[in-house]
Amino acid sequence: MTLRLSSNDMKEGQRMAEAQVFNGMGYSGGNRSPHLAWEGAPEGTKSFVVTCYDPDAPTGSGWWHWVVVNIPASTKELPAGAGGGKNLPAGAMQTRTDFGKPGYGGAAPPPGPAHHYIFTVHALKVPRLDLDEQSSAAMVGFMVHMNSLGKATLTVTYGK
Repeated sequence: MTLRLSSNDMKEGQRMAEAQVFNGMGYSGGNRSPHLAWEGAPEGTKSFVVTCYDPDAPTGSGWWHWVVVNIPASTKELPAGAGGGKNLPAGAMQTRTDFGKPGYGGAAPPPGPAHHYIFTVHALKVPRLDLDEQSSAAMVGFMVHMNSLGKATLTVTYGK
């Protein structure tokens, strides 16, 4: 079985709902993280990491919208709104995004072509990553890639 990621709030290739759009920077969205569910974890999975990344942000390095580490292997989904800090599984932790703090930050692209928002669940061979809430997405990415067993993505778009 292959690792698969799905959502009750988003569909692959579709436009992101206003509920998941940032509230600020000229937007008045709900800034609510979407429901995410996964199945088909590789054998040996001991934890998961969930991320949301915009490769189209005009920064030269994209924009990290959400990073959740140390999700227990028994977890199969994150409920909508978990990015607000509540309803995360025991032991899971959000780390700093490019908004400068932990937690979900929704889409807020500048005017122009729609951006892509890549939600990814990573299956890891370790039960936890030794990180804290101020760890950068780059540090998380390094540790994820060193311990990865597989990943699945769901990509949506949003633009003005």
